[in-house]
Formats: sequence, structure tokens, C-alpha cells
Amino acid sequence: MSSKYPVLPPLKIIKTLQKLGFEKISQKGSHAKYKNYITGKVYIIPIHKEIAKGTLKSILEQADIELDLFLENL
Repeated sequence: MSSKYPVLPPLKIIKTLQKLGFEKISQKGSHAKYKNYITGKVYIIPIHKEIAKGTLKSILEQADIELDLFLENL
């Protein structure tokens, strides 16, 4: 059984999160901080070659974003 979460390059994930109201606030090395000004929460996005399915799942769960909403805005 395969996961419904795709493996994606970080720039696609970041562009989608920006559409959903996230803004980059800083970056140190290969990890960027994005803030959602609606919730006030900060999320770390790794800037690696690809983002693993589990990492994407964790990012979306922490940001309280449904996978369907994320995929619609992809």
C-alpha cells in the first residue's frame, strides 16, 4: 500500500505554502523558517533535494493543513 503523500522538491512545497498564507522569515543553512501570520505559528521547511513523504506529512499536520487542500493548491 503506497502513501497518499507525494515526494516533492522543496520549492514546490514552499510555493504552495505561500499560496496558503505562509511567509519566509529566515533561513539558516538548509532549513528555512516560514510563518503563518493567521495562526502566528512558525514552521521549519528543509531545503533538500526532495522532501520525503513522512516529512511532508509532518509539516502539513503541524500547520493544520489537509492534504486535499494542499494538493489542490499544488
